[in-house]
Formats: sequence, structure tokens, C-alpha cells
Amino acid sequence: MYNYILSISAVFIGSLIVYIFRPNNQKNLKLLLAFSGAFLLAITIFNLLPEVFEDHEYAKQTGVWIMIGILLQKVLEYFSRGAEHGHIHINKKTTKVPKLLFISLGIHAVLEGFPIHHTEGILIGIIIHKIPIGMILTTFLFNTEIKKPIILLFLLLFALMTPLGTFISQHFEAVQDYYKEITALVIGIFLHVSTTILFESNEGHKFNITKLMVILGATASAYFI
Repeated sequence: MYNYILSISAVFIGSLIVYIFRPNNQKNLKLLLAFSGAFLLAITIFNLLPEVFEDHEYAKQTGVWIMIGILLQKVLEYFSRGAEHGHIHINKKTTKVPKLLFISLGIHAVLEGFPIHHTEGILIGIIIHKIPIGMILTTFLFNTEIKKPIILLFLLLFALMTPLGTFISQHFEAVQDYYKEITALVIGIFLHVSTTILFESNEGHKFNITKLMVILGATASAYFI
């Protein structure tokens, strides 16, 4: 049960940070995103990849599913405009929640919930990933003309998507039969999102020692979990 509560709470922690503190320092948010991207990447490599490649007989097939995950995330980002890694482009005068944004984020969130109860550490990675995403979503939605109750409903439904994925993976036998394939798909999604966060060009293409230290700290934290 705590898996569900923690994954739901992550979105609202991000929203509350925005609502209470009104942060406007984009540099700090980028560092938080860098930490979340590095942590998610490290957890994927340290924990998820060894799990799906245990059966060497189907290693190439597993690689195919990972590649499908990468390509699927690329398609989802076409509709979400990169919200999964910190980029949202919404018309500030809009009065309606963009449906394609919600659908693409929802698919992403449901899939990332599948390996939570199987793989140690992945829940923490998803929580750390969702807090800055919750902050970014809340900031952009609050700057539109969408009514606040609708924004709250959007955030609630988005927060429920990852626990929904976890619930499906635990209670539907048909899904459990394809757990490794789905997990490989999720790995591809995580690899795309995390590397996009980490390796986007810095402003002016300058070396950023602070960002490097944040990435190293996140990687070390993921290793010891």
C-alpha cells in the first residue's frame, strides 16, 4: 500500500512546493531535474537492466523491447512536448487542459508503475523523477486560464496513473506473463527520458561543475540503495 501512497504523494509534493514557496529560480529547478534524471538512469542501469538480462537466451529479444520503449517515448513526447523531462509549451490563454498532454503523460506514468513492486529502488527513482515534474506541471497550469479545480483534478488523475500501473502488474495474470517484456519497454522509456534530461546542451555549451557534482551525487545515491 505504501507504494501507492508514495507515488501519488510525489506529484503533490511538487505541486505544494510551487504553491507554498513560489520558486522562480530556474537554475535550481534544472539542477533538481538533473539529479532526478541521473538517479533514474542509475537505478535503471544498476537494478532494472540486470533483471531483464538474466535470461541470456532471450537477450536480443529483450534489447528489441528496450528499443521499442525508446521509440514509444519519442512518440509520446511528440504529443506531450517534452513534459516528461521538463519542457511544457501550453498557450497561456487556454481554458482547457490539453487532452494530448494528459493522454501521453498518462501512458508514460502507467507504464512506469509496472516494475515498482518487483525491483528494489525503482520506487525512489520514480518519486524523485515525479517531484520536479509535478512542480513544472503545476507552474505551467497555474499560468494558464484553466480553472483551479480542473487543474487539481488533472494533477490528481496524473498522480493516480503510476499506482494504476502498479496495480495492473500485481493483479492481472495476463500482464504478469509478459512482465519482462513490459519491464524492458519501461527501461527504454527511462533511458530516453533520463538521458534527455542529462545530455541536453547547457546554455552556451559551457561546462557546468555544479551540474556534474549533482549527477555524481545522484549516481552514488542510486548505487547504495
